[in-house]
Amino acid sequence: MTDTAQPAQPAPPAPPALPMPDLGHCFPGPFAVSPHAHDIERQTAEWLGAFPLVGSPGKLKALCNITGHGMARTFPTADREGLFLCADLLLWLTAFDDTYGEAAGARDPAGLVRRIGECVHLLAGHGEPPGDTGVFGAALRDLLARLRERAPGTRYLRLTAHLRDNLFGILWEAHHLDGPDPVGLADYRAMRPHTVFVRTVMAAAEVVLGYELTERQRESEAVRELESAVADLAGWINDLASYRKEAAHDGPPPLSLPTLLMRQHACDLDEAFRLASRMCEDRATRAGALITELTGTGDGALREHVGALRSIASSYVWHIEHARYRVS
Repeated sequence: MTDTAQPAQPAPPAPPALPMPDLGHCFPGPFAVSPHAHDIERQTAEWLGAFPLVGSPGKLKALCNITGHGMARTFPTADREGLFLCADLLLWLTAFDDTYGEAAGARDPAGLVRRIGECVHLLAGHGEPPGDTGVFGAALRDLLARLRERAPGTRYLRLTAHLRDNLFGILWEAHHLDGPDPVGLADYRAMRPHTVFVRTVMAAAEVVLGYELTERQRESEAVRELESAVADLAGWINDLASYRKEAAHDGPPPLSLPTLLMRQHACDLDEAFRLASRMCEDRATRAGALITELTGTGDGALREHVGALRSIASSYVWHIEHARYRVS
């Protein structure tokens, strides 16, 4: 009998590695991990079973994995229910962005505006919006009810204000994805923390960990600068980690830091990654110095907040190597 099988084709060569930042001097691993990591991953899958925001089983599994283990590194000392709430909140934002934002929002901006309007209606607490808000509305109602129970008053208002910022960030990004006017670096730096959801995670720290800063602490120059450094770092790290996957699709180049640096400096992708990596390393160095300074001078709530910011930055550093960002 003649064997007619075709010989296996060799796999295409992997693309050359792009320069990545060295952040170990400021945020060295291994990072502290909550003992509830697997519980979070399991619970997020159950929550998405009740509120099917993600259609693809493979995508659902990857999203629950990165959220569960990322959240376990974001708030390693938090209790299970707090971790579940924060993980579900991030899942909702990510799924909303994937479903209605990005390329889908660029194709149907009116539909994105309508969906965001429904969500803002719910966030404002003015009763039910007109029409059917679908599964995303139902999931948001669940989250807001749990959040009110966990953190009534100003912490609830602060966190929901950040959620509105996230929704505007999603709209802003969709508008500019294929827009005629290029986004400037200053504008991008101002908006990126809202599209990577890191400011919401910072606000959630007070809810999940059970502390509350005074207004004087919140408005201090050192705290604001540390939050800004961590916010920049989170967005830029995500840009570098996800660039190849986002660039593998048809359409315009990703709206991310390397793209803007290539345009600004008229350089290739490799050099843009080098520039972005140095920017990340500079922000990490400044964040590390402020963490040391504030840890030595702060009281209980401020120490809690600084520790939370350190863990938040560490969780984004951890995300770099996750399979979610690999090109198939």
